[in-house]
Amino acid sequence: MAKSTTNRARFKIQRALGVELPGLGKSGALERRPYGPGVHGNKRKKISDYAVRLKEKQKLVYHYGLREKQLVTYVKQAKRDNSDMPWMELLLTNLESRLNNVVFRAGFAPSILAASQMVSHGQVKVNGKKVDRSSYVVQKDDVISLSDKGYANQLYKGTQETPRMAVVPACYNIEGGDNKTAKLIDKPLPSDVPFDFEPQLVIEYYWKVK
Repeated sequence: MAKSTTNRARFKIQRALGVELPGLGKSGALERRPYGPGVHGNKRKKISDYAVRLKEKQKLVYHYGLREKQLVTYVKQAKRDNSDMPWMELLLTNLESRLNNVVFRAGFAPSILAASQMVSHGQVKVNGKKVDRSSYVVQKDDVISLSDKGYANQLYKGTQETPRMAVVPACYNIEGGDNKTAKLIDKPLPSDVPFDFEPQLVIEYYWKVK
């Protein structure tokens, strides 16, 4: 029952934002009700510019499984970085490089939440060593594998049978049969973000953050 309630809550979030967020797991959130609740839900209400920007920011929060404070920290880090890359692009690259996201995008877990659980339970290895922090930043040439319990986990096995996402980004090299490994052969790109997204609206939302 709890699982069903959780799925309903995740579907409700995606319907409110008007987009499927793969990181939340099961697909089909927009299939039954691609409009607001109620008889007149298909009539769009005018919303403020702030609300439009807020919804776009919320896509990042929910997809990557973050709290608002965490996202603000990532924004501040990206803005302070001396990289030649625009801060918004750097932000997206950093979010895509989080260990729980890498486990998900490599096809080892059905959602980012499930990937986080595997990480926290010590079932994920980076270059052969256990890492139990979902926020760990995976670097180029790092190799991600699982422990024996990880490979035996039904989350992993189920994802091998029914992947949440059919395409693995080009920055990953996946090897192995039943017990796969994933090597990050290049930094993720902003274009690897797997949902419709308007970066400029997030830039405008966080323009005062320093």
